[in-house]
Amino acid sequence: MHTWIHINGRIIRAENAYTSAVSTAAFYGKGVFSTIAITDGKPLLWSKHWRRLALDAAKVGIDLTGHSEETTRKALEELIERNAAKAGRARVTFMDEMPGPIWTTDAERQTLLSIITADRRIVPDHFRLTVSPFALNSMSPLAGVKSCNYLENLLALDDATRRGFDEAVRPNEHGQVTGGCMSNVFWRLDGRLYTPSLATGCLAGTTREFVIESTECAEVEAAIEELRAADTIYLTSTGIGIAAVAQIDSRSLAPADHPILSLWPPA
Repeated sequence: MHTWIHINGRIIRAENAYTSAVSTAAFYGKGVFSTIAITDGKPLLWSKHWRRLALDAAKVGIDLTGHSEETTRKALEELIERNAAKAGRARVTFMDEMPGPIWTTDAERQTLLSIITADRRIVPDHFRLTVSPFALNSMSPLAGVKSCNYLENLLALDDATRRGFDEAVRPNEHGQVTGGCMSNVFWRLDGRLYTPSLATGCLAGTTREFVIESTECAEVEAAIEELRAADTIYLTSTGIGIAAVAQIDSRSLAPADHPILSLWPPA
């Protein structure tokens, strides 16, 4: 992570930042975030990220009245400049600072805006993927929401890492492909490109949306066995861009040669 961060209108050193210890964000992870790629000192796909932030905030009850798209982007651009972040990533987070109904106070409701930047993630040369034993609940009110309550994803990723993998795909309760712990998934089978539909509970990733807009792709509700039988598999996220998978569980995959790999970063 870079030296300077943005907290509610101020740019300060990261070690000096703090948030309320008695907020619903601290207690329960009540917040939403988006990770944004930085290229040539500019945030990529900003309008897509803002649209999802606003939609997700509404779903979990976070008030963005005091934070417009214009002011949030301006804060992001100022931080990118302060950190001289020509290439990398940023995380924009909105958190509910109120304690909530169980631990109440008389304070006015406040939404905290936090922005950080960092270098790009390192993508493994031989990307190993596994199927997680931890199912995603497609009926959860958080399904498809990029909330700060990411513990299930982290536990699933920790399990995969302990078993020697770099990422894990989580099936839903119906055994359908959803997405990775930190990524969306695409696969090619018999010459066609597929990705899970949002009905599976998968995250509406901004890179996923960009890929669907940029190449022919079918959104499907597919059993996990179809992913295991794929000719090639690709993972997408702001952090890794578009990466080809070299191995799923014990099965090696053919070298990837689909035009999807040439789409990132966006022109």
